[in-house]
This record gives sequence, C-alpha cells and structure tokens, in this order.
Amino acid sequence: MPQSKAPADDIDWSLTTWEGARREQLRRWAALPLERIILAIEEMEVLAEHFQDQHRSLSLSGEESSDDSRE
Repeated sequence: MPQSKAPADDIDWSLTTWEGARREQLRRWAALPLERIILAIEEMEVLAEHFQDQHRSLSLSGEESSDDSRE
C-alpha cells in the first residue's frame, strides 16, 4: 500500500492568522477580472439593501433584538 502525504502537509499555515487570511482574501480579490469584481460589488449592494429593509421593517414593528435595547 503506497503511503500518502499527510493532510497537514497541504496546509499553508501562514493563512491561518487574521493577517494571513486578510492577505489571501486581497490576493484572490485582485486576481478576479474587472467584470467579476463589479458583479460582486453589485451583489453586495443588493444584499446590503435587503438587510437594511429587513432591519427597518423590524424596527417599525417593534421587534428589535435584545442587543438593540441595551444602547
């Protein structure tokens, strides 16, 4: 039976820190074509509007979370 490489050898441990994860996120974002970046930003805008509308409707109906009442 051939010995396989241990799974831990495949992990880039420099990416497991907050700083490393952020660096990898920026690297992947920079590698995207411009069309895909614009599409992603537009999708994020739609999602943000959805959450904002949802928050407003909950605020108007008086169903705020307990975290909001602490302010």
